[in-house]
Amino acid sequence: MSKIQMKVLKFPGYVLFAVVSLTALAVQADEFEPARVKEIAAMLSPNPAGLGQPITNRVAWESVADNPALKTIVSRAAKLTTQPDPALPDDLYLDCSRTGNRDRAQKVMFERSDRLTAFALAECVENKGRFLKPLEKSITVLCSERAWTYPAHDLNLNVFQGREMKPDLRATTLAFELATTDYLLGDRLPAATREMIRENVRKRVLIPVRETIQGKHHQAHWLGLSNNWNAVCLAGTVGAALAIEPLPEDRAFYIAAAEHYIMTFLHGFGPDGYCYEGIGYWNYGFGRFVVLTEEIRQATGGRVDLFTLPEVNLPAQAAARCEIISNVYPSIADAGPGVRPDPQILRYVNERLGLDDKPDPEYPVAFDSRNVGEGALQIFAPHPWPLAKTGARAKDSPLRTWFGDSGILIARPLSEKDWSFAVAIKGGNNGEAHAHNDSGSFSVVVGDKMVICDPGAEVYTKRTFGSHRYDSGVLNSFGHALPVVAEKLESPGKASRAIVIRTNFTDAEDTLTFNLHAAYPVPDLKKLERTFVYRRGDDASLRVSDVVQFEQPEKFESALITWGEWKTISSHEFEINDNGTRVRVTIDTGGVPFSIRKTLIDEHVHTPRKPWHIGIVLDQPVTEANVSVIVHR
Repeated sequence: MSKIQMKVLKFPGYVLFAVVSLTALAVQADEFEPARVKEIAAMLSPNPAGLGQPITNRVAWESVADNPALKTIVSRAAKLTTQPDPALPDDLYLDCSRTGNRDRAQKVMFERSDRLTAFALAECVENKGRFLKPLEKSITVLCSERAWTYPAHDLNLNVFQGREMKPDLRATTLAFELATTDYLLGDRLPAATREMIRENVRKRVLIPVRETIQGKHHQAHWLGLSNNWNAVCLAGTVGAALAIEPLPEDRAFYIAAAEHYIMTFLHGFGPDGYCYEGIGYWNYGFGRFVVLTEEIRQATGGRVDLFTLPEVNLPAQAAARCEIISNVYPSIADAGPGVRPDPQILRYVNERLGLDDKPDPEYPVAFDSRNVGEGALQIFAPHPWPLAKTGARAKDSPLRTWFGDSGILIARPLSEKDWSFAVAIKGGNNGEAHAHNDSGSFSVVVGDKMVICDPGAEVYTKRTFGSHRYDSGVLNSFGHALPVVAEKLESPGKASRAIVIRTNFTDAEDTLTFNLHAAYPVPDLKKLERTFVYRRGDDASLRVSDVVQFEQPEKFESALITWGEWKTISSHEFEINDNGTRVRVTIDTGGVPFSIRKTLIDEHVHTPRKPWHIGIVLDQPVTEANVSVIVHR
């Protein structure tokens, strides 16, 4: 295990984690230096090699030339040759530090990388030379950037001003892309261009990462993080090193480092395998773990294979297990509504762990990568992938997935023929990576629509990962189907949590009770228990009951979140209509008068419609109450 020391830095409304000990990042000699590096070096070829096949291997490239996806990328590259390289002036880089907007500069950065990928792969397919000049220009443009770091990761402008290197998500990925381009095109690129690539990749990524590991600097902080940064940046760094470093010992150093530090990423999943960051970040983080696995497996001839680690099994299956119904997945944490597991990653997981009884040998490569290295990996993917081990399939009932350690329940109908009403219930705590203040919240899916919703991530700005993160109405608990207690929202942090009190799961119905007392900063709150009863069958419904007690009278309200419209049916019942998909909502307060208050959550979100907070508000302060919200199909 890593000896990295972590310190929690607390800011109002948010918690950040930082590696604070430089010496703690130094790799201990008995961990992988020098013995492990020497072992791995003996497995490597004398010359560097990236993913995919070099352009000189015409047999390999001609064997895939008819792939429709590659024909598309050739067409895209031809179109891009008529367009200039997008400009990235200093003012655009500084935009994020000045205004908080991340998107304007990042859009240009994405477009620049897209051109690199298109020209490199199109030239490998065609082998006619018509994309070489545009490719050389794109390489020069990228290597001329003052900073490879995303502006949002350089708010103090240390990288921009040349005071440090910060091999972040973009820098490590760009190093991987450029190094893979150098490997694929080889001598088709001018010697000066190849030297420019190697100089920049080493200076901006490989050297800072190595010096961080050796304790000389603190520039690759992600080595100590358990979120997606760890896997993404390791994949970029290792992929770059394998493609350009001439000495096996140098390449082996980065493999050994990855073999060691990737355990921090794997231990960032719940013991039950749950991905706290959400489905989108499973695609991103675990997807790059797959890339890292293949970089190392292919370079070592299969002798180092991360997929054989026992810690991989449950995280690998996590995303597929989260399906609610009808290919709808939870938008918990910083996930985009409508996000789904990447089918290419699922195919890899199923085939490598032996979870697919009949793998399809003609599985199509749905090539849509904007990354040269990932593209090369997909293009030459075997059919099927080689078996790493026979993984233990997670033992889920078709009726539910229960991530017991993480407090996440996905409850489904009795029959696949009637997949029309299902729920996702979120327990856990508010202190995980990309967490929202959402402990005890829920979503209801009818058909293929999330009628009672979790609005998911906001459009990222500087605020999103700063001290005012939970000023956002979609990240704090007002943006989730949760109580407002004594006019207080849930608190951030791990101490703010939903504690599982009891469960009772049967074919007819699933019952789950949380203690939410710890989630609210209300001194005179004596009790807050939330019980979910999900009923299957013709009268399918979800009953959410809050039992609350105070030392003295306080205000209390429950809530639903929806993108739909609502209309009153009676004094205690209303209907929610989401583009023709309807549910009825019945309110039972035990006779206590209440009002319905509808509030638009006016935040910058990814969905066409902004969500509504429908508050069920008790008219008078209470010392105790039992408020039930029943959602019917």
